[in-house]
Amino acid sequence: QVQLAESGGGSVRAGGSLRLSCAASGAPYKSVCMAWFRQAPGKEREGVASTVSDERLIYADSVKGRFTISQDKEKNTLSLQMNSLRPEDAAMYYCAADFWVPFSARLRQTAYLYWGQGTQVTVSS
Repeated sequence: QVQLAESGGGSVRAGGSLRLSCAASGAPYKSVCMAWFRQAPGKEREGVASTVSDERLIYADSVKGRFTISQDKEKNTLSLQMNSLRPEDAAMYYCAADFWVPFSARLRQTAYLYWGQGTQVTVSS
């Protein structure tokens, strides 16, 4: 059973930065595909970024060049560094994981079995 716990959310002004973390336990970490998703009120959950063993990174077009996903394999932690935040980035951010996800599905929420509880990000203009 994989367990995920997010932290690091908060409130920032547009243009600011936040770093989210996701502590993972209960899985052979190196073989797990992990991702960040977000969901704003009234909108569907969308994939933000994904990685497998800190490689084969994928980003949504809306965050390319501003967000960076990374893994600390020793600490079993997934991070999301978010820079140049915009009001439209405000959402609940979720960490997700599964043991194998095809490349084409890595930003689809239906591809992941394990989810954290989420951490809120608020961006004011």
